Amino acid sequence: MTVKPTDFILAELGGLWGQDILEDISRTIRLYDFYDGRGQNWQVASGLDYKPTRKKVNLVKKLIKREAGFMFGRSPEINLRSRFADPDDIARAQALLDGILENSRFKNKLIQAARDCFIGRRVALKISGAPGREPRVTFRPSFEFVYSTADDDCDSLDKIIFFYQTNSESLREKQRIWKQKYFMRDGRCFLNEGIFDGFGRIVSGGGDIDTGLDFIPAFVIVNEGLSGDLKGESDVEELIDLQNAYNHLNSDDADALKFNMFPQTVATDAKAESLDNIRLSPGALVDLQTDPAVMGDSASRQAKLQKLESGFGYSDRFEAAINRTKNDMFDLMSVPNVTLEQLKGLMQSGKSMRALYWELISRCEEKWASWEPALKWLAIALLKMRAVYLGGVFPDGIFAEIEHLYPILEDDFTEMSNDRQEVAAHLRSRKSYIQKWTVAPDADAELRAIAHEFSLSDVE
Repeated sequence: MTVKPTDFILAELGGLWGQDILEDISRTIRLYDFYDGRGQNWQVASGLDYKPTRKKVNLVKKLIKREAGFMFGRSPEINLRSRFADPDDIARAQALLDGILENSRFKNKLIQAARDCFIGRRVALKISGAPGREPRVTFRPSFEFVYSTADDDCDSLDKIIFFYQTNSESLREKQRIWKQKYFMRDGRCFLNEGIFDGFGRIVSGGGDIDTGLDFIPAFVIVNEGLSGDLKGESDVEELIDLQNAYNHLNSDDADALKFNMFPQTVATDAKAESLDNIRLSPGALVDLQTDPAVMGDSASRQAKLQKLESGFGYSDRFEAAINRTKNDMFDLMSVPNVTLEQLKGLMQSGKSMRALYWELISRCEEKWASWEPALKWLAIALLKMRAVYLGGVFPDGIFAEIEHLYPILEDDFTEMSNDRQEVAAHLRSRKSYIQKWTVAPDADAELRAIAHEFSLSDVE
């Protein structure tokens, strides 16, 4: 449900900054409308003797989905490491982390969050939890949260507020908005949650609660942007003009085709009564009579019936214009615009595919500059929250490493080879390798079967 800007945002953030956020939320909603196609409509001229075509081909959605799918279609690996902790403790922590991410349906949410981030310029990575309950990971789009950072550090959250409207009332006093605010006080994170009306007055809930955490359980991922930018940049915004031009070209082409594909019937020197009796159908006989009025002028004048076809030719120019517009959109997103016919010679070579997608890989790596710190923070924050709410030891000196994976054939072979080298160097267990690269339902049983085969070979 679309959130309407409310007074509590101004109250929380205050002054010009709060007003700027309100305008930014409205702008973000318009970007989502354009992405969905609703915002791609346009006014057509009125008073015409035909209905102009309004044809929309939503390339924006296709490009955003392809970009997000390429970046996170293969979920990145999050591996825990430590220079001091016992390997068994790290293995247990890794199992806990993997379990939480799987229960949170993290892989699917990650792709959806990438789309939200590319459309709305930023997204909030949020951890929900409470004493006695396992943490859960969620992402929230930019029109459902506002935040502020520390005065001397734009990367450190000072406050973040999540909200959404729970009903569709038009009167502000009857509107109900759920609001959840996390903020820091004296090195502790506090939570204030409640239901408010459209004027920001509390209806139920409220009150500051000590979460027991020493950090705010949220991380704001900003899409590209400049130094100190808290808003980010939208990939959709870059495509708006080109998408509109593409739709207009397609629509004008459809109208031109309608007007020029049907030839007009032209009658010359024909008697009006004979024209009234003409029926145009396959194999029909036409009784065309010459108008007596014109026969007096010249005995040689005879009635004629012919088809007038348009000599208008624009096919080559249209194809050039539409393809140039489409290619510009693909180039802006660094997404290769290829067909199956063009891929036939490349499918056998992973290196060729990597070369083809090199610009998109580079673009994704730039975006990883914002996403990697967030996922590293997530891994450690989940373990910290679980230790606070469910008990357990937090391994000493633990940190996370993120491995970027892309859906390219060469990546699989390279990664598999690297993992085998890690097994040989005792940096990765055989069990983890089996779990990652085989379809065996039980890794322990597979290891026992391998050991049994080795024992048989030793006997022989």
